[in-house]
Amino acid sequence: MASQLGAALTLDRLATDPHELLARLRSGEPVCWVPALDGWLVTRRDLCVQVMRDPSTFTVDDPRFSTAQVVGPSMLSLDGTEHRRHRDPFATALGHGQVRERFTERVNEEARRLVRDLSSRGRAEIRRDLAGPLAVAVVTAALDLPGVEVGTLLGWYETIVADVDLLSRGAPATGAGQEAVKEMGAHVRRSTASRPGLLAHARVGLSDSEVVSNAAVMMFGGIETSEGMTTSLFWHLLTNPAQLQMVAADKSLARQAIEESLRLEPAASRVDRYATRDIEFAGASIRAGDLVIVSLSAANRDPATFVDPDRFDLRRSNAHTHLAFAQGPHACIGIHLAKLETLAALIAVLELWPGVRLDGEVDGPTGLVFRKPRALPVLWGKTDLSSP
Repeated sequence: MASQLGAALTLDRLATDPHELLARLRSGEPVCWVPALDGWLVTRRDLCVQVMRDPSTFTVDDPRFSTAQVVGPSMLSLDGTEHRRHRDPFATALGHGQVRERFTERVNEEARRLVRDLSSRGRAEIRRDLAGPLAVAVVTAALDLPGVEVGTLLGWYETIVADVDLLSRGAPATGAGQEAVKEMGAHVRRSTASRPGLLAHARVGLSDSEVVSNAAVMMFGGIETSEGMTTSLFWHLLTNPAQLQMVAADKSLARQAIEESLRLEPAASRVDRYATRDIEFAGASIRAGDLVIVSLSAANRDPATFVDPDRFDLRRSNAHTHLAFAQGPHACIGIHLAKLETLAALIAVLELWPGVRLDGEVDGPTGLVFRKPRALPVLWGKTDLSSP
C-alpha cells in the first residue's frame, strides 16, 4: 500500500527537515500511506481543510487518540454533542473580547517584567528564559490555579507532553503522564471549590474528572504551543535580520510577523483523525478505522495558496489564512491568548533589548508533532560585551 514517497518519509526526517519531502508528497500524492506513521498523511491544503471540517467522516473520538490516553476524554478527543459540552465553557471564556479585556494588561506586564529582568545580562536563551516562563505565567492566570509553583506546573506539563509524544511515535507511554494528571486534579479541585474562575465555571456542566482533563489539555497545549510559536517567531526574525529591522522600525508589522511565522512553522505540525467509514479520498482507498494525519506544516506551504511558500515574507498579504490553529470544530480555542502572548514578548524585546541578535550558530525548529527551536541564544547591546 505504501508508495516510494511514503516509504521515504521516516520519523527522523519528519522531526528534523520534512519540508522538501512533504512538498513532493503534496504535488505527487497528497493523500499518502506512510508506514512510519502507520497512517495516511494529507499534505494538500484544500484536502487538509476538508478532513478537519468533516468530523462525521474523520473523527478524533477513537481509543487510540494519544492525548486522551494520557489525560482522559476532553474537548480535544470528542466529537458532536459531547465535544461541544466540553468545549463551550472554555471557548466562551477565551473569546477575543474576553481575552482582550481580561488578559492584555496582565500579559503585557509579565512580558515586560521578564524582558526587563534579563536586560542587564546582555544575553539570554529565548525559549527557556522568555517564551517558556511567559507561557507558564499566562496558563496559570488563565486556569486560575493559585498556590501552584511554576516548577510544579512545568513538571506536569513536561511529563504529559513526553507521554503524548511517545504514543505519537508508536511507543508505549510510561504512565507518568497519567500520574501528573492526578496530581493536577487535586489542585484543580481545591481551586474550584474555594474561588470563582474559569474552571469553577466549567464545573456547572462537567464532572470533576472532565474539568481536570480539559484543564490538562489547556495546560500542556497552552504552554507547548505558545512557547513554540514565540520561540519560532524570534528564530524567523533573527535569521532574517532585514525583516527584523523592518518590524523594529514599524511595530505595526509585528502581528504580520506572527502570522507569517505561524504559517512557516506551526507549533503543532499535525492533527490526527480516524476514518469512520471506508472512503475513496483524493485517490486513496481509506478504510474505516485508519489513522488520517493532517499535516499542517505541509498545508501551510501549499504553493496553490502561498506564493514562494518557503520564504519568510512580512509583506505576504494572505499569511493569516494559515492553518496553524486548525479549522473546523476543533480549531484551537487559545488562539487569541497565544497571539497576545507572542506579540507582548516581541514588543518588549524590541523595546528593551537594543540590537538583539543571535549568539552563535543555531538550529531551526525540530519535532515530530510539536516543532520549535530547542534553544535560541541571543545577545544585545554592544557588539563586544567584554569591552567597557
